[in-house]
Amino acid sequence: MAELIAPQRFRDAPGLGDWSAGPGAASVRYRTPDFSAGARFVSEIAQLADELDHHPDVELRYGSVGVRTTTHSAGGLTERDVALAQRIAAAADALGFVVEPAAD
Repeated sequence: MAELIAPQRFRDAPGLGDWSAGPGAASVRYRTPDFSAGARFVSEIAQLADELDHHPDVELRYGSVGVRTTTHSAGGLTERDVALAQRIAAAADALGFVVEPAAD
């Protein structure tokens, strides 16, 4: 079984400063220019997840894509979540997508 990491360890990982992380999961929402761009991004996330054999929850909306990752078998965040999130963040950056600010 994978070893749990603290939410702070997740937030401190390179490239993940915009993600929210709690004891059970980490999440982010990216702005997308339209629904089709979001759908292509979801497809890219699916490919990354398959490569790493670690699958997040993904939500596609018009104008945004939300991602939530956790390691179910460990009951929280692990290095597998860090690796996946870093790959997703790099893909979003390459596409020019920015993080949608959290609602107050």
